[in-house]
Amino acid sequence: MSAGWVAAGVRARGLALRRLGSDSARAIAASGSLESALEALVRTPYGHDVSDAMDLASAEHGVFATLLWHMRILAGWGPPLGSVPLRLLAAGFEISNVTGHLARLAGREAAEPYALGSLATAWPAVSRASTPAGVRSALSASSWGDPGGEEESTIRLSMLFGWARRVLDVVPGAGDWAVSGGALLMCRVVAAGAASSLSSVARRDASHVLGPHSLEASSAADVARHAPGAAARLLEGVEEVDGLWRAESRWWSGLEAVGAGLGARSALDASSCVGVVGMLAFDAWRARAALQVAARGGGELVEMFDALA
Repeated sequence: MSAGWVAAGVRARGLALRRLGSDSARAIAASGSLESALEALVRTPYGHDVSDAMDLASAEHGVFATLLWHMRILAGWGPPLGSVPLRLLAAGFEISNVTGHLARLAGREAAEPYALGSLATAWPAVSRASTPAGVRSALSASSWGDPGGEEESTIRLSMLFGWARRVLDVVPGAGDWAVSGGALLMCRVVAAGAASSLSSVARRDASHVLGPHSLEASSAADVARHAPGAAARLLEGVEEVDGLWRAESRWWSGLEAVGAGLGARSALDASSCVGVVGMLAFDAWRARAALQVAARGGGELVEMFDALA
């Protein structure tokens, strides 16, 4: 156990105590308007990146920007060259940045990039690319590797399945998150009829995470039938894509449940920090859901929020 991870573990437990929590999140959801919700939210740690003058999309982005900021804090407290698990967990933000950059290159609007700081891998080079070919080249020269094509969907799916593979192989305690997340992604791919068009890179990584039979699935039920244990349990009862929202809600809740177990371990090491990140990620998801409910007036939607969060 290194002194760096002990320091990071102590900091992580402090951050875990600063979560919004279920009661405060429900109060925000029931506040009745986005304006009221933001007035409450800016008085919490999410005020780091959320202001009361934001629209819904900007506020949602700010909630997750705060999560990323907390991850950067933990990485800074960890041992030198030891932040690989946290960098891999933060890779979802890099994927968002890359796909947003591709959208802007195609002339579409996209959310502002997340500030990755030391948790970035390919993003500095990708951000300088002026063509999709340049984006592919920048990714190929990084730990992401060649995505197998220049199309936005090809790059995004290759990065997402690659992320699941790397988390499964490297991040302590996060294997079930990676497998279950990969299964949810495959369900979406199958529902869109895009499984046969996955790049060879995405197919390789999907097979590694979910097993080769996942590539033969023709429905969400098929994915569940062939998926490893954690993913099969997550998808239990899901027959069609319309039911995936319940499985996705369970996936986010699982971040908190598994994270709490890891974070409560007596040993302060990489896995305890990973656990706290899971708890913080679920709290951010719950805060975003609360904002969405409040922006729609609360009311009966608060009951749906209770069921989800």
